[in-house]
Amino acid sequence: MQAGKVGQMLIFLDSETTGLNALDRICSIAYLGESEYVYELVNEGKKISVEASSVHHITNEMLKDKRSFKDSDVYKYLQLHNSEENTLVVHNSLFHLEMLRKSGFIWKGGVIDTQRVSKHLLEECDNFSLQLLRYELRLYKGEEKLKQEYGIKDALVAHNALSDAVVTKLLFLYLQEMVSIEVMLELSFKEVLLKKFSFGKHKGKYIEEVCINDLSYAQWLLSSECDEDLKYSINYYLEGNL
Repeated sequence: MQAGKVGQMLIFLDSETTGLNALDRICSIAYLGESEYVYELVNEGKKISVEASSVHHITNEMLKDKRSFKDSDVYKYLQLHNSEENTLVVHNSLFHLEMLRKSGFIWKGGVIDTQRVSKHLLEECDNFSLQLLRYELRLYKGEEKLKQEYGIKDALVAHNALSDAVVTKLLFLYLQEMVSIEVMLELSFKEVLLKKFSFGKHKGKYIEEVCINDLSYAQWLLSSECDEDLKYSINYYLEGNL
């Protein structure tokens, strides 16, 4: 994957997984192409955790007779367009690209991460989850029109791969009104200096303030598997206060 190159084709993609542990795999995936879309359930031989089912409502029974990812239509489409000329647009690229890698697929083209671009451009937001941005930016107002353009008949539901791919495209279009695609490609690989915590006991507080008043908490976060932009920000503020 690469930054700074405008792709000939934009592919909007989202996936849902069997869980969030190292051994978990994709269980559903969807893409929006130029005028077509595909949504599929896939069976990668890993059982879905109860916690994951409670989020995306996919059960193990639903995957029983489904194909593996490498046999899916989504895989064939991605393989066909897997070149430097094309760009994948996803929300939280590290997560989705890693899940694709676990299933044997490495994306070779450009990547736009709408989550990271949002962090750069929408500093007033306290949280950058796709669903929060859907409501914060009122992206839902454009869903019906986009559904009609693609011929999508099903209702859009949060944490459904197709629904989230639709919201990802709407978020991309919103961000495109602020900056060019070239800038989004660059921002997708540029670390973000965050100002406030969006979770935990210091939610809403300035990170710089917490680094001064609760150093042990900041150091604990650095040793955990937290967001890389948060780690970058903590290190930045810690160095500034040495």
